[in-house]
Amino acid sequence: MGDADRLPRSFYRAPPLEVARALLGKVVVHRGRGGAAAGAIVEVEAYGGEDDPACHAAAGLTPRNAPLYGPPGYAYVYLNYGIHYLLNAVTGPAGFPAAVLIRALRPLEGLDAMRRRRSGPRGAEPPPDEALCRGPGNLTRALGVTLRQNRLDLCGPRLFVEDRGLPVGPIRWGPRIGITVGTGRPWRGCLADSPAVSRGGLP
Repeated sequence: MGDADRLPRSFYRAPPLEVARALLGKVVVHRGRGGAAAGAIVEVEAYGGEDDPACHAAAGLTPRNAPLYGPPGYAYVYLNYGIHYLLNAVTGPAGFPAAVLIRALRPLEGLDAMRRRRSGPRGAEPPPDEALCRGPGNLTRALGVTLRQNRLDLCGPRLFVEDRGLPVGPIRWGPRIGITVGTGRPWRGCLADSPAVSRGGLP
């Protein structure tokens, strides 16, 4: 897991839907406690602007959503329903609240650490490898991402995204899921042939 192909800040300065498309096939790397791990992005969702009812910025600036208004290329991590941490990449320009939710990864490196983090109580068996990072809450647990990584610089040494030139294949787009408003926007994209996509992919 090297640093040479780390995405620059300029990558994140584009509109969220553009960044979402470009993130598919890129590799998330986290050098965290309990071991480094990495996975290829196979599913994303775009959120952007105070006029997007599903975006956390829909109600305006708050202490919680402040990272969305900041410069691009930073992590926005929040606790969802008091259960799961969700990892987002803030997109630009600064002042316009937008981000891309990383929904699923294909595990590549650090699988032992991922399995350990995803094992159940009393040492229960973890899910199959293709399901270790299937779903936004599962991937943060597998990577060891928590609120400690909120506001972390995605161009820094601990949590970042690389372009390793991985093949992408066909991409499918459809409505975002796990929300009750803004469901009509086809801003969820996934790699059509990946078994790591959550909820069985898109039609």
